[in-house]
Amino acid sequence: MTRGSLTIETARVFKPLLNPSRYKGAHGGRGSGKSHFFAEMVVRDQIDQPGLRTVCVREVLKSLKQSAKLLIEDKIQTLGVGHLFEVQKDRINAPGDGFIIFEGMQDHNAESIKSFEGFDRCWVEEAQTLSERSLTLLRPTIRKANSEIWFSWNPRRKKDAVDQFLRATPVEDAIVVQANWRDNPWFPEVLNQERLTDLKRYPERYEHIWEGDYAKAFEGAYFAKLLNEAREERRIVFVARDPILPVRAFFDIGGSGAKADAMAIWIVQWIDREIRVLDYIEGVGQVLSYYLNELRQRKWGQAICYLPHDGVNENNITGKRYFEHLSDAGFEVMPPIPNQGRGAAMMRIEAVRRIMPFCFFNEKTTEAGRDALGYYHERKDEQRNVGLGPEHDWSSHASDSFGLMAICYESPEGPATINELFGQDRSYMDATRSDVTGY
Repeated sequence: MTRGSLTIETARVFKPLLNPSRYKGAHGGRGSGKSHFFAEMVVRDQIDQPGLRTVCVREVLKSLKQSAKLLIEDKIQTLGVGHLFEVQKDRINAPGDGFIIFEGMQDHNAESIKSFEGFDRCWVEEAQTLSERSLTLLRPTIRKANSEIWFSWNPRRKKDAVDQFLRATPVEDAIVVQANWRDNPWFPEVLNQERLTDLKRYPERYEHIWEGDYAKAFEGAYFAKLLNEAREERRIVFVARDPILPVRAFFDIGGSGAKADAMAIWIVQWIDREIRVLDYIEGVGQVLSYYLNELRQRKWGQAICYLPHDGVNENNITGKRYFEHLSDAGFEVMPPIPNQGRGAAMMRIEAVRRIMPFCFFNEKTTEAGRDALGYYHERKDEQRNVGLGPEHDWSSHASDSFGLMAICYESPEGPATINELFGQDRSYMDATRSDVTGY
């Protein structure tokens, strides 16, 4: 790219992004040069348009070490324009009283984000982690004439906010490119050797890390191999509902706040030893009525609902217990599953491993849930190289509710009732999330 006296070599894949556009995005795998390109764009625009204001954001920014600040500083020096910028502790001053700042979206609400209104450029780093709430707050706030919002990310899930916004149904006035290692003319040999190592030793994660595919598995993933076997055995196909036998809905309870956990629901039928996994529903920050409407709209209004132990806890908005809400809405609700105590998470994982060979997944309607199951993995202490139990992240909610189904599953040879399965009576007791999930 050439503007004024500044000349920057640009990879062919990024050249469309040199044109003006309200939204610009680059997605892909490691080694593509996405971050380097946008950092150079920041420096270029600050020089070409003195007085420009740029904000670089992430969903969570606990320290400036996590931001693009160091990369931009490096670009300023590499391009030989250090005399035009003043690097300070928390910002970079630019020509014409312009500046670059760094922010975390979770630190802002509808009022505080108004401070972004006068900005010309917004670069969203690691945009795959940007929540729907943050994207909704950000877009109308960057409103100055000719302002631009840039996104760089390694895709994680089809349902992530940035993928829904820029890829699922592309918006007008947006330029989006896919860039991977082979598009980078300066791809270093040392990184190529790392790529080849991953291709050979970790093929299940290679496509996500290096080719920019959606995440389907993670090192230490509990169920990735079982899901691959299900696909090879043609158990991920079109799966029909049996019109006679009951439909069951298994919940992992989330919340309705901006930072609440996701609510996850699996729709299942048990037919002899066969487990038909018909549908998957997930949402973040929605009130309970949203999920009840989803169940009805998808024709699961007659489903028998199974709740984890925290189903007896009070809804933080209405004060009523979750199982009471479902009952009042006309759903049949089983008594919430009792607290399984210490090791609850691993108990669910082992239960899933036992029943997975009997599962048939409806391909189209369970994709998001299967992605989560394939990603659900162990948290590790890297220094001691020991496992610390399941990682609590975006994949854990779908996995918890699927694990609840596995715990409750009654095979023809198994216990006749849930009470027999657990060998204890149920009681409605309050519980914290850690009591229920083991996290």
